[in-house]
Amino acid sequence: MTVMRLSNGDLFLHSPIKFDRRLANGLLGFGIVRHLVSPNQFHYAHIGEWAKAFPDAVSWASPRVRKRASARRVDVDFTRDLDEVGPPDEWREEIDQTLFPGGYFKEFIFFHKASKTLILADTILNIELDKVTEPWRTATKLTGMYNPYGQIFFGMRLPLLFQRQKTEAAIRKIHSWQPQRILLSHGRCFDADADKVIRRIFGEPPR
Repeated sequence: MTVMRLSNGDLFLHSPIKFDRRLANGLLGFGIVRHLVSPNQFHYAHIGEWAKAFPDAVSWASPRVRKRASARRVDVDFTRDLDEVGPPDEWREEIDQTLFPGGYFKEFIFFHKASKTLILADTILNIELDKVTEPWRTATKLTGMYNPYGQIFFGMRLPLLFQRQKTEAAIRKIHSWQPQRILLSHGRCFDADADKVIRRIFGEPPR
């Protein structure tokens, strides 16, 4: 989970982890839990728990997540949908976003403007090999998704080739942000040379 504090004191919880009362109480020292965000259809399972604890919070749905949650009988009631066109008024001035394609694995990527931080869930994986066991260690090495290199999640790579226009638009957007650090849900974050990382993984900005 990544937590961002908006200027009005609202807290934006990206991919909320399992609810924990001590953690929740700690967050209240920073602001009001207001936005519970599912960046893709695989990061949503604990939003319902947080929503019960904070009934005034808005639960934001990513594409296909409602159907997936229903099929798995996960107790979550999404109240609003993330918009491919752009961020909502609630965080437009402070957080930008873009929908990164990838077929079944599409994901909303966020950019916190003040800290120049890119926030990802599954788009890039940078797994520390000494923290995973076999056969996942070998699979991670074969797909190149390991620290310190990191790569686009392998499940996205083929679909990206068939969604060229959307892919190029998203990559241009990411380059335009000029992030200085990259936070990931899986693996070690990139807190230096973010521009080099972006160019290595996504390539130069499409013309």
